Amino acid sequence: MKALAAMRSKRLVASAVIAIAAVCGIAVASPVSAQSNRGDAKRGLELAERLCTGCHIVAPNSTKTANPDVPSFPSIARRTGTTAERLAGRIIIPHPAMPNMQLTVAEIRDVVAYILTLKPAR
Repeated sequence: MKALAAMRSKRLVASAVIAIAAVCGIAVASPVSAQSNRGDAKRGLELAERLCTGCHIVAPNSTKTANPDVPSFPSIARRTGTTAERLAGRIIIPHPAMPNMQLTVAEIRDVVAYILTLKPAR
């Protein structure tokens, strides 16, 4: 039983790594094709406003209420170490309180691109 559970866990992790790599365009590709793998931040904002505002404050100046225990997109963007890969990973393999949205790869790229626009300039 433990061996079977361990094997399933390894498969899940391997699948997640492949999915995150696909979302973030981390593949053996030319720089030109890697550029085309970037998401559209405008579409990401539109998608986030439609799907994520039930829990998250999505926009920096939003007046919509959300769950105060859930971090806002701007606060997520400000976290040290926030990268496209980490954001995609949290969407692909959501934490228990987050619903499984079943987003397409393009939609994940778009939401990640939007969140990254909220990162403060350094």
